[in-house]
Amino acid sequence: MKISLITVVYNGETFLQECFDSVKAQTYANIEYLVIDGGSTDRTLDIIQENRSAIDYFVSEKDKGLYDALNKGIKRATGEVIGILNADDLFADANVLATVAQAFIGQPEIEGLYGDLNYIHPTAQQIVRTWKSHQHTPANLKNGWMPAHPTLYLKRSLFEKNGDYALDLGTAADYELILRYFYTHKIKAVYLPGLMVNMRTGGLSNQSLMSRIAAFVNDYKALKRNRMPYPLFVVMKKKLSKLSQF
Repeated sequence: MKISLITVVYNGETFLQECFDSVKAQTYANIEYLVIDGGSTDRTLDIIQENRSAIDYFVSEKDKGLYDALNKGIKRATGEVIGILNADDLFADANVLATVAQAFIGQPEIEGLYGDLNYIHPTAQQIVRTWKSHQHTPANLKNGWMPAHPTLYLKRSLFEKNGDYALDLGTAADYELILRYFYTHKIKAVYLPGLMVNMRTGGLSNQSLMSRIAAFVNDYKALKRNRMPYPLFVVMKKKLSKLSQF
């Protein structure tokens, strides 16, 4: 089974080499690695060229942001399964993709899977938050639960049937896609117990008060778009659920 792994980057010179090292350390061999750069002006392109032998597809051009770049990668991907690794994140160990492949091969009926994630300090790599998932139910989704997006692996056929990331919802595009797949289309997805990704803190939705307000509004819009009952209540539960991760 081929896994297409997408890394999106823009001016990511600080941590990009660690991301690449994490990918190259994977024991699973059948990986298609796609790197989508947004037109970086720092040393990002030099780092990419230094690791070009490990990259199957690379493009550097202006885009409309993270999710537009992800959509570009999805359209280029040829693997049966698609996952992402953010440019400043790391796989938890060398066997993550092997475990993902084994799960899909052993359960051919599943369409997606997800696991656990640690938020780590950007430089010290100390654990700041722990996002431990579980097997989802419709009730969980109605209470604001979502799987950790960086741990999500999906069959490529899902994107062809149900669409890719919406570009009008800011940083809530991943939440909307999860709602669309898990709630609206009720895909067969399973929880893969175990830590999959170490994600550095400081994401786009948490950079300022205004970005947090925008994230709240866009989460609400994502819920309304997928006809979730009581969307305001759900988005409030979603925000409050993060307190248990500390």
